[in-house]
Amino acid sequence: MIAIGPVGIGGLVVAVIVVLVVLMMLKNMINIVQQGEVGVVKRLGEYQKTHEPGLVIIAPFIDGLQRVDMREIPRTGDRQEVITWDNVVVTVNATIFTQIVDAKQALFSIAQFDVAIDALARTALRSVIGTLSLDEALSERERINVDVQAMMEAVTDKWGIRISRIEIVEIAPPPQILQALALQKTADQEKRAKILLSEGCQQAAINIADGAAKAAIRAAQGEREAAILRAEGNRQASILEAEGRAQAIASIYGAIQTAAPTPSTIAILQLDTLSKFADSDNAKIVVPYESAGLLGAAQTLKTMLGGAST
Repeated sequence: MIAIGPVGIGGLVVAVIVVLVVLMMLKNMINIVQQGEVGVVKRLGEYQKTHEPGLVIIAPFIDGLQRVDMREIPRTGDRQEVITWDNVVVTVNATIFTQIVDAKQALFSIAQFDVAIDALARTALRSVIGTLSLDEALSERERINVDVQAMMEAVTDKWGIRISRIEIVEIAPPPQILQALALQKTADQEKRAKILLSEGCQQAAINIADGAAKAAIRAAQGEREAAILRAEGNRQASILEAEGRAQAIASIYGAIQTAAPTPSTIAILQLDTLSKFADSDNAKIVVPYESAGLLGAAQTLKTMLGGAST
C-alpha cells in the first residue's frame, strides 16, 4: 500500500483541476456549426465575425459562439379577435414563414425577434382586416396575405429577417353571422335557380315561336311553289288543248277541202248537229241573228226532198 502524504494529495487535486480546465478550454475552443446554421463569434461581448457551417475554433474564455438558425421557420400565431370595417368581430389565425438573412442584424438590432415578429403580425393583421368588410375578408385571403407581408417587411428588413410568406389559416365570424350568411347563401341560390328557370322558359318560348315562324314560312313557300306548279300545269294544259283544237280544226278543214262538199251536204250536217243539241234535256237552242244560213240549209233540203218525190 502506497501512502500519500498531504503534498501528494495536493498535487493530485491540482492535476485534476488542470485537466478539467484543459477540457473546458478545449470544449470552448472547438465548436461545430451544423448545416443550416451560422455561428456568430463575440469577443468580450462585441461582435467579431460570422462563421459558416463546419468546424469553428475560437479563443477560450474571451470568445463566445452563438448559433443562429438560418432556415425558413413557420411561426403559427395565436388566435386573435379582429374587428372588420363593418364592425364585425372575427377570429383570425395565421402562419408566418420567416427566415434570417443577416445573423448579425437579427442578434443585435432587436431583442427577442421571435416575440417581436409575433407582436408585429398581430398588429398588421388588425390593420389590414380593419380596412375590409366581412365579405371581403372572407373572400380575399390572398389580398390579406400580400398586404400583411408588405406591412411586416417594411419593419423586419432592418432586423435582417425576411418574411417569406403569410398564410391565413382561419377567419371565423361569430355563429349568428355564419347563420345569417347561410340564409343569405340559400336565398341567393334560390334566386339564381328562379332566374335560370325563367330564362329557360323564355328561351323555350322564343325557340317555339321561331319554330312556328319558320314552319309558317316553309308552308307559305310550299303553297307558293304548289300554286306556281298548278299555274304552270294549267298553262301547259291550255296550250296543249289549244294546239289540239287547232290541229282538229286544221284536220277538219283539210278533210272538208279534200271532200269538196256540196251545199246540200253542208245543210244536212248543220241539221244533224242541231238535232243533237235538241236531244239533250238541258240544252237550250239560241237562234242567232245571222240565221240565213240555217234557213238556207232548210230550203235546200226541202228542194232536194221535193225533187226526190217527183
